[in-house]
Parts: sequence; structure tokens; C-alpha cells
Amino acid sequence: MAHEPAKRAPISTYRLQIRSTFTLQDAAAITDYLHDLGVDWVYLSPLLKAESGSDHGYDVVDHSQVDPDRGGSAGLDAASAAARSHDMGVLIDIVPNHVGVATPAATAWWWDVLKHGRESKYAQAFDIDWDVADGKLRLPDLGSPDDLSELKLVPADDAAGSTGQLELRYYDHRYPVAPGTAQPGDDPVAVHARQSYELVHWPRADYDLNYRRFFAVNTLAGIRVEVPEVFAESHAEILRWIREGLADGLRIDHPDGLIDPAGYLEQLAEATGDAYVLVEKILEGDEQLPQWKTAGTTGYDALADFDRILVDPAGEAGLTAVDSELRGEPTPDWLEMIHGTKRAVADGILHSEVLRLDRIAEAATDEVADEAIADAIAELLACFPVYRSYLPLGIEHLDEAAELARKHRPDLAAALDAVLPILSDPEHPAARRFQQTSGMVMAKGVEDQAFYRYTRLTSLTEVGADPAEFGISADRFHTRQSTRHETWPTTMTTLTTHDTKRSEDTRARISVLAEIPDEWRTAVSELRELAPLGDGPLENLLWQAVVGSWPASRERLHDYAEKAAREAGDSTSYTEPDEAFETRMSALIDSVFDDAAVSAKIGELVTRVAQPGWSNSLALKLIQLTAPGVPDVYQGSELWETSLVDPDNRRPVDFDERRALLTRIDGGWLPPIDETGAAKLLVTARALRLRRDRPELFESYQALTAAGPAREHVLAFDRGGAITVATRLPIGLEAAGGWGDTTLDVGSAPVLDVLTGRTFPGGELKLSELLSTYPVALLIEEGGKP
Repeated sequence: MAHEPAKRAPISTYRLQIRSTFTLQDAAAITDYLHDLGVDWVYLSPLLKAESGSDHGYDVVDHSQVDPDRGGSAGLDAASAAARSHDMGVLIDIVPNHVGVATPAATAWWWDVLKHGRESKYAQAFDIDWDVADGKLRLPDLGSPDDLSELKLVPADDAAGSTGQLELRYYDHRYPVAPGTAQPGDDPVAVHARQSYELVHWPRADYDLNYRRFFAVNTLAGIRVEVPEVFAESHAEILRWIREGLADGLRIDHPDGLIDPAGYLEQLAEATGDAYVLVEKILEGDEQLPQWKTAGTTGYDALADFDRILVDPAGEAGLTAVDSELRGEPTPDWLEMIHGTKRAVADGILHSEVLRLDRIAEAATDEVADEAIADAIAELLACFPVYRSYLPLGIEHLDEAAELARKHRPDLAAALDAVLPILSDPEHPAARRFQQTSGMVMAKGVEDQAFYRYTRLTSLTEVGADPAEFGISADRFHTRQSTRHETWPTTMTTLTTHDTKRSEDTRARISVLAEIPDEWRTAVSELRELAPLGDGPLENLLWQAVVGSWPASRERLHDYAEKAAREAGDSTSYTEPDEAFETRMSALIDSVFDDAAVSAKIGELVTRVAQPGWSNSLALKLIQLTAPGVPDVYQGSELWETSLVDPDNRRPVDFDERRALLTRIDGGWLPPIDETGAAKLLVTARALRLRRDRPELFESYQALTAAGPAREHVLAFDRGGAITVATRLPIGLEAAGGWGDTTLDVGSAPVLDVLTGRTFPGGELKLSELLSTYPVALLIEEGGKP
């Protein structure tokens, strides 16, 4: 069933990361460039006032104002006006699930709750279990169990609006003091005991916390946007943007954290007059997006398709063998691996959530021991096959989880029998909270741990993707795109985001390894001898990262290696770093720059994969920009984008360089495929402009099939007048002797390749001629306006 589109939907978007070093005024200043590039809507990262120094803006501290550090209200006026002057729309990312509480005094709601406890007018705004901890809100801020002795009672900071009052200080942390609970000279520890909050040693967050967070981030407190007053206050400024024409659409961060995503989207649609709204929803396997009031997802499902059509399925066995050798045992089954990592998360950093579920379920399961109920809930979370259900929708996922839980833990049969009826009841508080919690466990166990352990081909371990699906056939690809066109025609598609583990061109280069698994085996073996680490899977990941992101700086690779190793948690971790291991890991990274033999081997590998990687990159970009859905271009990715995980993917972008190259291209220059990335800029601009200026050429979807010996090396489709032609598996194509007499039937009319300006007769075109300049082509009927 096709989703009813919003009143106004973008044709394409361009994501900008707005922060103190690139403000809304800076965004306004490059809007003319974005228009020249062919962009239809500007897409802005979160704008509400965030924690001081926040680069991402997801830690909102004040819903009532645009962040002054990001340009403030005047900056939004300027950015919106600049977009309007070019007839461009504006899409803004918003954060309904949580607020930043790292600095309590910065978040008026949180400060008031700390001060007044459950009597605060904002107590209902937060998801706090006041029935435990003697009615106190636990804050995991202490560096050691005995650190309460470090508390000081001091006059309140005027900036907190508490002139003449007192507050508690713990090093740089500040906390309010409730009226009538302290006077100068009181013992700070005694004053602390009188407050509505309790400072506890930070490891207790894993099992003793009584407020909902964003995943396991203690400094991001979940809010209850389902409460009408909370929705109204947290969205007043956002709705003003829509009402006053400053924005045309909204991107909803992490809807799975909300207790009722469907209800929230209904309320938002009513409040915005059915504005264009996207949800950051990750779909697993064949899971379909519910028929919510939304235009679709932010595009991770499409990203997985685009990557996999460029991965050689024939390389799976070889890379699996490499992985097994590095592990010293068979490559683990993906589902078994994530069951283990998810269970570890449920028993570890998110055990507080499991115990809260246990408390809610306790009354309905009093015939079974609490520890068994908590164990059963954790097992169901570990077995849950998707991020969450939306009961009654998705009850089959709970049934599937229960069946798997019984196989893994037959000893929990009685506890599962007791808890399943309440978890199946859409109205039961335990069921509602279970649905909010399952997504947390999935995200932390899969994205933030298993993705760093399952390393046979790391271009496949991407947000929203299943790395067990190695590559897909052209037929499967076309079926998925046809479905997207028919059901969610204005959903977003993407290649790179602020959340991707590796940017698009890093993945495109790494995917080449599927065509040369034997060469990769030899190279990794040599590199392991030159720079031993003692963790085969992580070594595989790191060497792929080096090759994929090259030329990367020493600092970037050190930062990435530390994050990747600690996220994997096999040889070191955030909470218990292994100094000896991390010293060896640092030496491995340094060897890339300081060891002549390692540098030479990396140079050989980069030379081997660079050209086919660039071919993959151009194919990836053209496919995404012309396939069904609304393509987003992440900032700067119109040139080569070889970033790694955040914050690496939020580095500054040189727009002056991009302007200059685009000017040359518009002057008739056909750039070579080289280190500059100008060829990618050409493909991006020509495709975006065609979609914007000739939308009637993109109103359908039809697969095209080549004929001849190299037919499997081309992916082609007709969008209703615009024909995309892209090379796939370029090393295999070269090994087979090139295109030979392979042809593609493009219809009877002569055609123009809008990338090169060359014209071709209709009928069966020789791919050796069509793709002689670039490995991609974008064709329209000759005589038509490009």
C-alpha cells in the first residue's frame, strides 16, 4: 500500500552539521552553492540549545530557543531566507526522546526536578521510577563509592537563577539544594541526604539507575513526550518554525525510544498540518515500516541495498576463510553472535532497564521468583529479532523471541510463561516499557559491539544492515527498489550520515576486497607479522579501516582504533582498558607511518583498490541519486568522503574547494577519475539537477538487463525517461577482458548521457563505448532538456 505523501516533499536534500564552527549564518552563505549543485532542500542537524560545546546537538538543554552558539534565531531566519531565495525547502532534525543533563543547571527542567523531586512541575516530564531508592533520583556521578566526602556546600551560582540560595558542589558538578534543607555551615553530606536525589558511584548506573536514558548514556535523560504538557512545551519552538515558514519538514530522531511512536506522529501531523516528516527508524531484514504518519525512514534500509549490489558474492567464502584463520576458529554465526552481545548488554550496561521491567511485572508474576522473571526478560530482549514492536503490530516478533528464548534457556520456561501474557498486552505498562527497551538493547549489542567484532568485510557492518547478507543479485536489488517506489516514494535514501560507521567511499573501497580475497589474505598475513597485535578480528578491522580511509592522518587512525577496540570489548574496554594491548595497538597504527615495510604494503594495497574503489564510489553515488526515494547528500560527500565513525565524519568541509571545482565543471571540464574527487562532483551535480529540473523522468521504475558476456557487471534501470547505467565488480570485469560485445538496449530513440554530454543512437548500445569515459552513465532522450 502506497503511503500518502506530504503536502510538500523534497526531491533531494543536503545534510549540514550545524555547530559553533559552522553556524546557521554559514549555512546561509553556501545555499547558492547547494542550489547550483542541484539540491532541492537544505537538511539541518538539531538546532535547539544544546550542552555547551556539543558538536552534534542531540543533547538539548532548552527547547525554547535556537542555540545561540549555532547562530540563534537570527541565524535560522537567515538560513531559511537564503533557502527561500532559491526556492529550496528546509528540513530540520529534532530530538523528542531525551534531553541533555550533563550540566544540570543548564537544563531548567532537570534542575527543577533535582531541587523539588516528585513535587516538581517537571517531574512528569522525565521517566523516573520514584518508588525505589527511597524516593530519590539516583545520579551516577561519583568517581568512587566514598566520594561523598568531596561534596561542598557553597552559595548558588547566580547563573542558575538561585541568588541567595545554596548548592552542592562535587568538583565541577553543581547540584541544587531544596528550600529549607540547608544553611551555611551545615555538613554537605548531611545536606545531600536531605535532597530528592542521591549521588552514587558511576558503575551503579548499570543496575541501580531509576531514570530512563538514551541507550546507556547517563547524561541523556529520556522525557515523556506522550504527556500533553511535555509535548506542548518541548515542541512550541519547533512548531513555530513550521507555522512561520522557517521549515518545511522534520526529521525525528530515535522514535523507537518513545512509548507510542504512532501516536506521537499523529499528534505531530495534526500540529504541523501534515508537514513532511521522516523517522530515524532502522528496519531489520524484510521488516516493513508501519503505516505511520510519516514519509518514510532516514534511509539506512536503502543504504544496505546500494552497498550490497556492489559486493561480489563470490568473495564470501574466501573472506570467511580469512576471518576464520584470524580467529583461530570458524567464523561465528551472526545471529548467535548478536544473541550473545545483546544478552551481555541486558545483563550489563542496561540491566537497570531490565530490573525496572521486573519491578513492573512483579505484581502479575508473583508465583515466579523475581530473579527468574528478570532473567526471562533479559533473554527475550536478547532474542528479539527487530528493534521493537508496536503492539498489537509486531506481536509475531515477540512470539519469535519467545520461541528462541525457550531453545536457549529451557530452564526459564515457567518464567517465560508468566511474563509473556503481560508483554503481549498493548495496554500493560510492562509491555510498553519492554518495547522501548528492546531497541536500546539492539542498538548497543549490535551497532556498538557486534559490528566491531564481525569483521570479515567491514563495509557490510553498517547501521541498519545485516552483515550476514554478503551481496545481493540484481534481481533482488530491482525488487527492493520497485517496492520502495510503490510503497514509500518519498522516503529518504542515504549513503553517509553522522551515524554511519564508515562513510560511503570508505565502504566502496573496502568492498573491493570481496573481489580479491586471496590477495587480502596474503596482505593481512604479512601485516600481522610486521605489526602484531594479538586480536585477529580487530586486526582485520583496523587494516581494512586504514586501506579504506587512506590517506588518513595518524591522529584520526589512533582515535578510530581506540574507539573500535573498546567498543568491540574483546581485548580492551572503556571501563577496563588493557594498557599493554592498547600500547601494541598504538604501535600498529604508528607502523603505518613509521615502518617502511608496513608503509610499502599499505601503499601496494591502496594502489590495488583505488581505481576499482573509485568505480564503486561513482556507481554507488549515481545509483543512490537516481533510485526511488529522496536522496540525501551528506555534507561534503559530493567529493570523496573517506571518513570513519563519529566524530571523524563531522570534520569541517571545504566548500570553497567544491565551489571552484563545480565552476570548472560547469565550464565544460570533464574531470578525470583521480584523487581530487571532481568526477564524483560531476556525477552528483548532473544527477541532482536532472532530478530537480526534470522530475517527470523519475516517475516509475523498470529494471534493464544487458546482453553479452559481461552482462553481470552492469546494473541498469529506467526511472521513466532517465536511465541509470553503473558498473559493478570492476576487477572481475577487467579480468574477463572488459565489456567485449556486451550491450544494453535503451529504447529506439537516440539518447544523451548527461554526465559527459555525448549522444548515442537508440537501440542496443555497446557498453564499451557508453562507459568509455566514466564507469557510469545517466541517459535521457536526445533533444530533451538535461
